[in-house]
Amino acid sequence: MKRLIFTTLLVSGLAGVMAPGAFAQQDSTKKKNDYSDGHGIIIKTRSSDSTKKGRFVGGITFTRVDLGFSRLIDNGNFNLSPNNEFLDYKGGKTSTFSFDVLQFGYRFNSNFKIYVAGGFDWTLIRLRDNITIQKNSPVLTYVTEPIEFSKNRFSSSYVHIPLNFEFRTKENDHGKRFYFVIGPEVSFLLNGKVKQISEERGKEKFYDNYHFQSVRYGGTFRFGYGGLGLFTKYYFNDMFNTPAQAGLKNMSFGVTFGLN
Repeated sequence: MKRLIFTTLLVSGLAGVMAPGAFAQQDSTKKKNDYSDGHGIIIKTRSSDSTKKGRFVGGITFTRVDLGFSRLIDNGNFNLSPNNEFLDYKGGKTSTFSFDVLQFGYRFNSNFKIYVAGGFDWTLIRLRDNITIQKNSPVLTYVTEPIEFSKNRFSSSYVHIPLNFEFRTKENDHGKRFYFVIGPEVSFLLNGKVKQISEERGKEKFYDNYHFQSVRYGGTFRFGYGGLGLFTKYYFNDMFNTPAQAGLKNMSFGVTFGLN
């Protein structure tokens, strides 16, 4: 997670260098100082465009940075069934992290916009038991290890493409708005990963698809004020493609930095 946060800050810095050219089409609202309506980590640009007319918006961005917790839902229950008990996890350390780097859409007026975005998404499951999920196995299986792991993390990474419908209120006297964002999302698997740390073996990393769904689809809802918001995501298809894990889904919730 520390590396992910460092990477995020690095990309944000690079985006700042690229801002004059890359953000020429940033979505904005005409105000006295003519600043973008970006908030939080979004790069601000100047514009004289008026939102009274509909127009296309988009380009390179760095926004909607989601940081929160993930939960597994086993056939509608937060308690895992016997088939999935080996995935028992530490709730306080099972997290999600994502951000968008591209967006293209159409602003109909100052209060409503539709856009497609693209970015990256990680789900990081901190396993409770001393097990190793097996690579290159025909089913999702594991072996129990005779050692104790100080960290045993089972994770997936996806490229996600959300279609968002954004509603926002009129600016208040402080130049801020309330935002409501809802829409479907499709994601494509990059890889799965097991990371373990123990005194006996040190740090180990293993990569495989681990039967994570190659295509994942779900929905997202965000509510925020200014540049800070709350989000929740729910994925409609199963987390894994194995029969024993049928009905096992995941959801996430947390804080969004940068609403635009």
